[in-house]
Amino acid sequence: MGVGAAPTDPEPAQVKTPEDNRDLVYYPGDTEHVVPLTRKLAHNVWLDQKAIWTSPFRIRSDDAVWWAGIGAVTAAAILTDRRTTHALENSPGQIRWANNVSRIGAAYTIFPEVAGLYLWGVLADNQKARETGVLSGEALIDGLIVVEVLKAATSRNRPNAGTKPGNFFAGGASFPSGHSMETFALASVIAHEYGNRKWVPWVAYGLAGVVGTARFGARQHYASDVIAGSAMGFFIGRYVVNTHEAHAGHHHGAVVGKLMPILEPSTATYGLSVRLGQ
Repeated sequence: MGVGAAPTDPEPAQVKTPEDNRDLVYYPGDTEHVVPLTRKLAHNVWLDQKAIWTSPFRIRSDDAVWWAGIGAVTAAAILTDRRTTHALENSPGQIRWANNVSRIGAAYTIFPEVAGLYLWGVLADNQKARETGVLSGEALIDGLIVVEVLKAATSRNRPNAGTKPGNFFAGGASFPSGHSMETFALASVIAHEYGNRKWVPWVAYGLAGVVGTARFGARQHYASDVIAGSAMGFFIGRYVVNTHEAHAGHHHGAVVGKLMPILEPSTATYGLSVRLGQ
């Protein structure tokens, strides 16, 4: 029995595919581990932020119509904010109740919920739950970064500020609403991932809407703050999901060696080959 290599034929030209610098955060086989998951999340959030902040320079005509409409509604709301904020009775009971309801959308509430969803997906071997948990976490982190930058840039005083309520560049943190942005980012991901169940989008967006309304009722935000935060949160969540789907077909992971048998009786060629792949 001879051991050797089969007659070699000219290798076909290797077709190079564009390198994908987006290391997807969700893979059923490896996202159970904290280190690779954290690394992938950080990498994707970094790429998300670059895309989000440069998006005005790459906006498409169909998207421009949406953003122009949202901008017009937000601008109109800003002009009427001081009147609409007095549309409610603004009693101590109302404000206390609204503050309590709005805790549903606080970071200390929704981040543990998303982590719990991912953990349940791991324990139950539910790929959809794992995917939703990871993508939701990515959207929430993206939203948190965006809202903190915008709050610092606009420095708008809250409706309950002691001096100059509603003024921009006055040292406040009202615009946009962080609770609205985070809850709508989360709702956008969940509604897409579980859209096959017709009641899920209604519940997801309904709860997000309740949180935004509660922030208005608690006099923590003006209507324009809630509108802007909700719109941006929705689009951030949708961006994360669409980007994930657009890159889902790319290879990933470390290079793995595979032993492949060589059996060619006609040429008396037997042996093993090592195939490197992903």
